Amino acid sequence: MSTTAEGRDAVRSRDRVRSVSVRGLQARVSVRAARGDRVGEPPLLLCNGIGISLEALQPLVDALDPDRGVVRFDVPGVGGSQAPPFPYPIAALASWVGALMTKLGHREYDALGLSWGGGLAQQLAVQSRKRVRRVVLVATGTGMLMVPAHPRVLRIMSTPRRHRDPAYAATVAPLIYGGSMRTDPARGAALLHATTRSGPKRGYYYQLAAMTGWTSLPFLGLLRQPTLVMGGDDDPIIPAANPRMQAALIPNARLHLYAGGHLGVLTEADELVPVIEAFLDEDRG
Repeated sequence: MSTTAEGRDAVRSRDRVRSVSVRGLQARVSVRAARGDRVGEPPLLLCNGIGISLEALQPLVDALDPDRGVVRFDVPGVGGSQAPPFPYPIAALASWVGALMTKLGHREYDALGLSWGGGLAQQLAVQSRKRVRRVVLVATGTGMLMVPAHPRVLRIMSTPRRHRDPAYAATVAPLIYGGSMRTDPARGAALLHATTRSGPKRGYYYQLAAMTGWTSLPFLGLLRQPTLVMGGDDDPIIPAANPRMQAALIPNARLHLYAGGHLGVLTEADELVPVIEAFLDEDRG
Protein backbone atom coordinates (compact mmCIF):
# COMPACT_ATOMS: atom_id res chain seq x y z
CA MET A 1 0.00 0.00 0.00
CA SER A 2 1.12 3.57 -0.58
CA THR A 3 2.14 5.22 2.69
CA THR A 4 4.23 8.19 1.59
CA ALA A 5 2.69 11.54 0.69
CA GLU A 6 4.05 11.17 -2.85
CA GLY A 7 2.52 7.73 -3.15
CA ARG A 8 -0.86 8.91 -1.92
CA ASP A 9 -0.84 11.83 -4.34
CA ALA A 10 -0.02 9.48 -7.22
CA VAL A 11 -2.93 7.20 -6.34
CA ARG A 12 -5.31 10.14 -5.85
CA SER A 13 -4.48 11.36 -9.34
CA ARG A 14 -6.20 8.20 -10.62
CA ASP A 15 -9.47 9.08 -8.86
CA ARG A 16 -11.70 10.48 -11.54
CA VAL A 17 -14.44 12.76 -10.22
CA ARG A 18 -17.26 13.42 -12.63
CA SER A 19 -21.01 13.93 -12.94
CA VAL A 20 -23.24 11.07 -14.09
CA SER A 21 -26.95 11.27 -14.87
CA VAL A 22 -28.90 8.52 -13.09
CA ARG A 23 -32.69 8.40 -13.44
CA GLY A 24 -32.90 12.10 -14.07
CA LEU A 25 -30.57 13.17 -11.24
CA GLN A 26 -26.99 14.35 -11.67
CA ALA A 27 -24.73 12.35 -9.37
CA ARG A 28 -21.21 13.38 -8.43
CA VAL A 29 -19.01 10.29 -8.32
CA SER A 30 -15.37 9.41 -7.87
CA VAL A 31 -14.12 6.30 -9.63
CA ARG A 32 -10.70 4.74 -9.24
CA ALA A 33 -10.23 1.93 -11.74
CA ALA A 34 -8.65 -1.33 -10.64
CA ARG A 35 -5.07 -1.85 -11.69
CA GLY A 36 -2.59 -4.70 -12.06
CA ASP A 37 -3.81 -8.13 -10.99
CA ARG A 38 -6.98 -6.59 -9.56
CA VAL A 39 -8.35 -5.77 -12.99
CA GLY A 40 -11.64 -7.60 -13.36
CA GLU A 41 -12.31 -7.80 -9.62
CA PRO A 42 -15.48 -6.26 -8.17
CA PRO A 43 -14.82 -2.68 -7.02
CA LEU A 44 -15.47 -1.46 -3.49
CA LEU A 45 -18.48 0.84 -3.26
CA LEU A 46 -18.24 3.28 -0.34
CA CYS A 47 -21.48 4.60 1.20
CA ASN A 48 -21.06 7.87 3.11
CA GLY A 49 -22.29 8.89 6.51
CA ILE A 50 -25.01 11.50 6.84
CA GLY A 51 -24.34 14.98 5.50
CA ILE A 52 -20.83 14.34 4.17
CA SER A 53 -19.54 14.31 0.62
CA LEU A 54 -17.18 11.77 -0.89
CA GLU A 55 -14.05 13.73 0.13
CA ALA A 56 -14.60 12.87 3.81
CA LEU A 57 -13.73 9.25 3.02
CA GLN A 58 -10.28 10.14 1.65
CA PRO A 59 -8.34 8.80 4.68
CA LEU A 60 -10.02 5.43 4.19
CA VAL A 61 -9.35 5.42 0.45
CA ASP A 62 -5.70 6.41 0.99
CA ALA A 63 -5.18 3.38 3.23
CA LEU A 64 -6.74 0.88 0.78
CA ASP A 65 -4.69 -1.15 -1.67
CA PRO A 66 -3.86 1.41 -4.39
CA ASP A 67 -4.67 -1.17 -7.06
CA ARG A 68 -8.20 -1.82 -5.74
CA GLY A 69 -11.09 -0.34 -7.70
CA VAL A 70 -13.07 2.13 -5.59
CA VAL A 71 -16.36 3.96 -6.23
CA ARG A 72 -17.53 6.89 -4.08
CA PHE A 73 -20.57 9.09 -4.62
CA ASP A 74 -22.44 11.99 -3.10
CA VAL A 75 -25.92 11.05 -1.94
CA PRO A 76 -28.60 13.04 -3.81
CA GLY A 77 -28.88 16.46 -2.21
CA VAL A 78 -25.47 16.26 -0.51
CA GLY A 79 -22.14 17.52 -1.80
CA GLY A 80 -22.20 17.91 -5.55
CA SER A 81 -25.14 15.61 -6.33
CA GLN A 82 -28.43 17.11 -7.43
CA ALA A 83 -31.18 17.18 -4.81
CA PRO A 84 -34.33 15.26 -5.72
CA PRO A 85 -37.62 17.19 -5.68
CA PHE A 86 -38.99 15.07 -2.83
CA PRO A 87 -37.63 12.95 0.05
CA TYR A 88 -36.90 9.31 -0.76
CA PRO A 89 -37.15 6.03 1.19
CA ILE A 90 -33.96 4.05 1.67
CA ALA A 91 -35.22 1.28 -0.65
CA ALA A 92 -35.59 3.79 -3.48
CA LEU A 93 -32.08 5.12 -2.84
CA ALA A 94 -30.68 1.57 -2.92
CA SER A 95 -32.36 1.05 -6.29
CA TRP A 96 -30.86 4.34 -7.51
CA VAL A 97 -27.39 3.30 -6.34
CA GLY A 98 -27.79 0.01 -8.20
CA ALA A 99 -28.62 1.97 -11.34
CA LEU A 100 -25.55 4.14 -10.73
CA MET A 101 -23.28 1.09 -10.55
CA THR A 102 -24.84 -0.29 -13.72
CA LYS A 103 -24.19 3.04 -15.42
CA LEU A 104 -20.56 2.81 -14.34
CA GLY A 105 -20.32 -0.68 -15.82
CA HIS A 106 -20.17 -2.72 -12.60
CA ARG A 107 -22.45 -5.73 -12.40
CA GLU A 108 -20.91 -7.00 -9.15
CA TYR A 109 -19.35 -5.05 -6.30
CA ASP A 110 -18.49 -5.08 -2.61
CA ALA A 111 -20.25 -2.55 -0.38
CA LEU A 112 -18.86 -0.71 2.63
CA GLY A 113 -21.18 1.54 4.61
CA LEU A 114 -20.09 3.97 7.32
CA SER A 115 -22.65 5.14 9.88
CA TRP A 116 -25.77 6.26 7.93
CA GLY A 117 -24.22 4.63 4.87
CA GLY A 118 -24.26 1.33 6.71
CA GLY A 119 -28.03 1.36 6.56
CA LEU A 120 -27.81 1.85 2.81
CA ALA A 121 -25.26 -0.99 2.56
CA GLN A 122 -27.61 -3.33 4.46
CA GLN A 123 -30.48 -2.42 2.15
CA LEU A 124 -28.28 -2.98 -0.91
CA ALA A 125 -27.23 -6.38 0.43
CA VAL A 126 -30.80 -7.65 0.71
CA GLN A 127 -32.21 -5.79 -2.29
CA SER A 128 -29.37 -6.57 -4.73
CA ARG A 129 -28.13 -9.82 -3.26
CA LYS A 130 -26.93 -11.16 -6.61
CA ARG A 131 -24.81 -8.06 -7.20
CA VAL A 132 -23.34 -7.35 -3.77
CA ARG A 133 -20.55 -9.86 -3.14
CA ARG A 134 -19.27 -8.87 0.32
CA VAL A 135 -20.47 -6.35 2.90
CA VAL A 136 -18.58 -4.23 5.44
CA LEU A 137 -20.65 -2.42 8.06
CA VAL A 138 -18.73 0.21 10.03
CA ALA A 139 -20.13 2.08 13.04
CA THR A 140 -23.71 1.54 11.96
CA GLY A 141 -26.98 0.29 13.40
CA THR A 142 -30.23 -1.34 12.41
CA GLY A 143 -32.31 1.81 12.02
CA MET A 144 -35.40 2.53 14.06
CA LEU A 145 -35.00 -0.60 16.21
CA MET A 146 -31.56 -0.38 17.76
CA VAL A 147 -29.84 0.52 21.02
CA PRO A 148 -30.12 4.32 20.80
CA ALA A 149 -27.56 7.01 21.48
CA HIS A 150 -27.95 9.39 24.41
CA PRO A 151 -30.65 12.03 23.79
CA ARG A 152 -27.99 14.77 23.79
CA VAL A 153 -26.21 13.02 20.93
CA LEU A 154 -29.45 12.51 19.00
CA ARG A 155 -30.33 16.18 19.41
CA ILE A 156 -27.02 17.24 17.85
CA MET A 157 -27.45 14.72 15.03
CA SER A 158 -30.93 16.01 14.22
CA THR A 159 -29.61 19.11 12.41
CA PRO A 160 -26.79 19.76 9.91
CA ARG A 161 -25.27 22.56 12.01
CA ARG A 162 -21.99 20.72 12.65
CA HIS A 163 -21.47 20.42 8.90
CA ARG A 164 -21.81 24.18 8.42
CA ASP A 165 -20.19 25.66 11.52
CA PRO A 166 -16.54 24.61 12.11
CA ALA A 167 -16.43 26.08 15.61
CA TYR A 168 -19.58 24.22 16.61
CA ALA A 169 -18.22 21.02 15.06
CA ALA A 170 -15.08 21.23 17.18
CA THR A 171 -17.21 21.83 20.28
CA VAL A 172 -19.49 18.81 19.81
CA ALA A 173 -16.96 16.37 18.29
CA PRO A 174 -15.89 14.83 21.63
CA LEU A 175 -19.50 14.28 22.68
CA ILE A 176 -20.81 12.70 19.48
CA TYR A 177 -17.74 11.00 17.95
CA GLY A 178 -15.80 9.80 20.99
CA GLY A 179 -12.49 8.01 20.52
CA SER A 180 -9.56 10.22 19.57
CA MET A 181 -11.94 13.16 19.15
CA ARG A 182 -12.10 13.42 22.93
CA THR A 183 -8.51 14.60 23.05
CA ASP A 184 -8.28 16.14 19.59
CA PRO A 185 -11.72 17.57 18.68
CA ALA A 186 -10.21 19.69 15.91
CA ARG A 187 -9.79 16.49 13.88
CA GLY A 188 -13.54 16.07 13.79
CA ALA A 189 -14.05 19.62 12.57
CA ALA A 190 -11.32 19.14 9.96
CA LEU A 191 -12.93 15.95 8.61
CA LEU A 192 -16.24 17.78 8.19
CA HIS A 193 -14.91 21.07 6.85
CA ALA A 194 -11.42 20.81 5.35
CA THR A 195 -12.49 19.24 2.06
CA THR A 196 -16.13 18.18 2.25
CA ARG A 197 -19.08 19.85 0.54
CA SER A 198 -22.41 20.12 2.33
CA GLY A 199 -24.94 20.83 -0.40
CA PRO A 200 -28.37 22.31 0.41
CA LYS A 201 -29.74 21.90 3.93
CA ARG A 202 -32.66 19.85 2.70
CA GLY A 203 -30.23 17.15 1.52
CA TYR A 204 -29.40 16.39 5.16
CA TYR A 205 -33.05 16.25 6.14
CA TYR A 206 -33.79 14.02 3.15
CA GLN A 207 -31.22 11.57 4.51
CA LEU A 208 -32.86 11.67 7.92
CA ALA A 209 -36.29 11.13 6.37
CA ALA A 210 -35.02 8.17 4.32
CA MET A 211 -34.48 6.20 7.54
CA THR A 212 -37.81 7.13 9.12
CA GLY A 213 -39.57 3.91 10.06
CA TRP A 214 -36.79 1.79 8.53
CA THR A 215 -35.09 -1.10 10.30
CA SER A 216 -32.96 -3.94 9.00
CA LEU A 217 -33.81 -6.30 11.87
CA PRO A 218 -36.48 -8.28 9.95
CA PHE A 219 -34.13 -9.13 7.09
CA LEU A 220 -30.66 -9.49 8.64
CA GLY A 221 -31.20 -13.23 8.88
CA LEU A 222 -31.76 -13.32 5.10
CA LEU A 223 -28.35 -11.90 4.22
CA ARG A 224 -26.08 -14.51 2.69
CA GLN A 225 -23.07 -12.38 1.81
CA PRO A 226 -19.95 -12.69 3.93
CA THR A 227 -20.22 -9.66 6.22
CA LEU A 228 -17.69 -7.87 8.38
CA VAL A 229 -19.25 -5.84 11.21
CA MET A 230 -16.98 -3.23 12.79
CA GLY A 231 -17.70 -0.99 15.76
CA GLY A 232 -15.86 1.15 18.28
CA ASP A 233 -15.90 0.64 22.04
CA ASP A 234 -16.25 4.42 22.53
CA ASP A 235 -18.87 5.33 19.92
CA PRO A 236 -21.56 7.64 21.36
CA ILE A 237 -23.66 7.49 18.18
CA ILE A 238 -23.65 3.71 17.74
CA PRO A 239 -23.20 1.95 21.10
CA ALA A 240 -21.21 -1.27 20.81
CA ALA A 241 -24.30 -3.36 21.55
CA ASN A 242 -25.49 -2.60 18.01
CA PRO A 243 -22.60 -4.15 16.01
CA ARG A 244 -22.68 -7.10 18.40
CA MET A 245 -26.36 -7.59 17.61
CA GLN A 246 -25.82 -7.28 13.86
CA ALA A 247 -23.01 -9.82 13.86
CA ALA A 248 -25.15 -12.23 15.85
CA LEU A 249 -28.14 -11.95 13.51
CA ILE A 250 -26.37 -12.06 10.11
CA PRO A 251 -25.69 -15.72 9.29
CA ASN A 252 -22.28 -15.30 7.66
CA ALA A 253 -20.92 -12.41 9.71
CA ARG A 254 -17.95 -11.74 11.94
CA LEU A 255 -17.42 -8.99 14.46
CA HIS A 256 -14.43 -6.70 14.86
CA LEU A 257 -14.67 -4.34 17.83
CA TYR A 258 -11.88 -1.78 17.98
CA ALA A 259 -10.67 0.70 20.56
CA GLY A 260 -11.98 3.99 19.25
CA GLY A 261 -14.90 6.14 18.31
CA HIS A 262 -17.45 6.67 15.57
CA LEU A 263 -14.98 7.90 12.95
CA GLY A 264 -12.20 5.46 13.81
CA VAL A 265 -12.06 4.03 10.28
CA LEU A 266 -11.06 7.54 9.12
CA THR A 267 -8.93 8.76 12.01
CA GLU A 268 -7.18 5.42 12.56
CA ALA A 269 -7.43 4.15 9.00
CA ASP A 270 -3.90 2.69 8.99
CA GLU A 271 -4.93 0.34 11.82
CA LEU A 272 -8.42 -0.62 10.67
CA VAL A 273 -8.23 -0.74 6.86
CA PRO A 274 -5.90 -3.80 6.88
CA VAL A 275 -8.72 -5.67 8.65
CA ILE A 276 -11.07 -4.66 5.83
CA GLU A 277 -8.55 -5.57 3.14
CA ALA A 278 -7.97 -9.04 4.61
CA PHE A 279 -11.72 -9.65 4.71
CA LEU A 280 -12.32 -8.52 1.12
CA ASP A 281 -9.46 -10.69 -0.16
CA GLU A 282 -10.36 -13.92 1.63
CA ASP A 283 -11.66 -15.69 -1.48
CA ARG A 284 -9.27 -14.03 -3.88
CA GLY A 285 -7.88 -16.35 -6.54
